Amino acid sequence: MLDCLATTPSSATASPAVLLLHAFPLSASMWKPQLQFLEEAGYPVVAPHVYGVEGSPERPGWSMADYAHELAGLLDHLGHGKAVIVGLSMGGYQAFEFFLHYPEKTASLVLCDTRAEADSLETSVQRSAFRSAVELKGPAEAVRRMLPNFFAAETYASKPELVSMVQEMIERQPARVISEAMRAIAGRNDSTDLLRSVGCPALLMNGTEDKVTPPSTAHSMHRLIPGSTIELIPHAGHLSNLEQPETFNRLLLAHLRAL
Repeated sequence: MLDCLATTPSSATASPAVLLLHAFPLSASMWKPQLQFLEEAGYPVVAPHVYGVEGSPERPGWSMADYAHELAGLLDHLGHGKAVIVGLSMGGYQAFEFFLHYPEKTASLVLCDTRAEADSLETSVQRSAFRSAVELKGPAEAVRRMLPNFFAAETYASKPELVSMVQEMIERQPARVISEAMRAIAGRNDSTDLLRSVGCPALLMNGTEDKVTPPSTAHSMHRLIPGSTIELIPHAGHLSNLEQPETFNRLLLAHLRAL
């Protein structure tokens, strides 16, 4: 069973569960600004760590489909028939895969700073090089490659404690776990056609300063998902929930209350 930062059984509240899926190569700790907020608002929250992260069991060679089935089992174990699936970056890829296999368990999709397309050949080569470098040099290599692209330019100067927290979160992950997650990302499905079949309410949120998945990426998904809503978060890069938690929380809560 996956280890979770927060789990609330269905008996605790009548509100739908909110399943928070974290970014690569972080952990569910990235959702701390949302956890207390959502629970205080009356929503049960499930925030799992991916395989090998922060106490979750390792699973060599895991795929996005494996993780989707694991998440469905976790929700069943906690008594949640349906959940609002909130995925950021890698978490968005997992949200797509979950919806592919379990549309009946998906009350809503909240897709944050992510993309639907599979990797290009060039990106696949880059991911392979990333894995090799991390396996050789350790998690510090993941920090070197990832941290400069995570935040809006102003955040590095105005919120150094946030940058340090994210760096420490990456450094806690074993190199082999980071490598396995990157393998799963590289092997994910192209979900572009899946977007047209989304029948549940969908919200897309994206930082205006995101260099990894720029706002144009969110707009592309928005055009394909019937009836979806898009919200751009000013002064935020790729980790919009951490850089601008008040705005992120306000938009998420409004979406939840409208369901």
